[in-house]
Amino acid sequence: MMACFASLKQDIKFLETTFTKQHDRFQILNASVDEISCRFLGKNGDKYDIHANITETYPQTAPIWFAESDDSLVSEAIEVLNETTPDKFSIVQQIKLLVTELCKHHNVAVPEDISAIESASGDKPHASCHRELSDEEEEEEDLCHYEMEEEPVSEQKSTEEVDGIDTENLLVLERLKQNQRKDYLKGSVSGSVLATDRLMKELRELYRSDSYKKGIYTLELVNECLYEWNVKLKIVDSDSALYSDLQTLKEKEGKDGIILNFTYKESFPFDPPFVRVISPVISGGYVLGGGAICMELLTKQGWSSAYSIESVILQISATLVKGKARIQFGASKVSSQYSLARAQQSFKSLVQIHEKNGWFTPPKEDG
Repeated sequence: MMACFASLKQDIKFLETTFTKQHDRFQILNASVDEISCRFLGKNGDKYDIHANITETYPQTAPIWFAESDDSLVSEAIEVLNETTPDKFSIVQQIKLLVTELCKHHNVAVPEDISAIESASGDKPHASCHRELSDEEEEEEDLCHYEMEEEPVSEQKSTEEVDGIDTENLLVLERLKQNQRKDYLKGSVSGSVLATDRLMKELRELYRSDSYKKGIYTLELVNECLYEWNVKLKIVDSDSALYSDLQTLKEKEGKDGIILNFTYKESFPFDPPFVRVISPVISGGYVLGGGAICMELLTKQGWSSAYSIESVILQISATLVKGKARIQFGASKVSSQYSLARAQQSFKSLVQIHEKNGWFTPPKEDG
């Protein structure tokens, strides 16, 4: 398992050294064991940014590629990557093929650095992860990427944190990986590979974040489902009326935050999560009937796959304060108005209105 991880890290380092940010044709902009961002420079200096998600099943499956540009020549090059055979699944071979195809489609010379990839590929046994496996080995190797970043939590040294994540949250991540492993082996995987991989990455980053560790918000998975989260906003701007309301809420009702529900589609991160307030009932703050939130960021029009979930959480917090949100303490009997169906209905109407008339910041009395 660790051999796959070590090989991947070695390959990434090799690619970063070969295609630096100063390269005149192809540049590795950012790279990790989860994602690689690169840039191709066309004949006229045009820039084409392309990204690869290295999924949990790498190297048994190739990285998933997508481009920010709608350029047909770039799309054709990526299509070639999608049709590769297992011996071309390694990230080094994928980059080699990508650069070659892009140069061919844009009618420019293939960089000499490609020959370095040939040499490295010829000497290095990348295929150690692709060799014929026994049934027992194949069952384990299929999910080498699931287990390559952390040892099982039970084997970790007795410390409060490992890689910036406390042991309780490491257990959550481990359970998710084991559940995904079981589903994978049963052939009953839910969601999509890309969405699952990105959500696991987002969850790890949230657990590592300073805001989470400082208790600005907490997070729990609904029924341990990776595709539905409850995020509790516990601390907002201390100069706001909402901050005072949260103190009163804790004193009077023993509740210590605003609960937001995040649900994700299989198309995440290309589509935004659907976010709604579950409790308490709020007036103002751009909160709509049913608990939906009036934010362009949360619509397909305003969303970007580059946004992190933490940035979304903090932006929602700022939007509630900006919209002068107040907790309705006498609304406990009507809290049932915050339902998923009503939230979806009001959000759909909101999107239709703004798609027709454009986005603007409504008066606070309009939500």
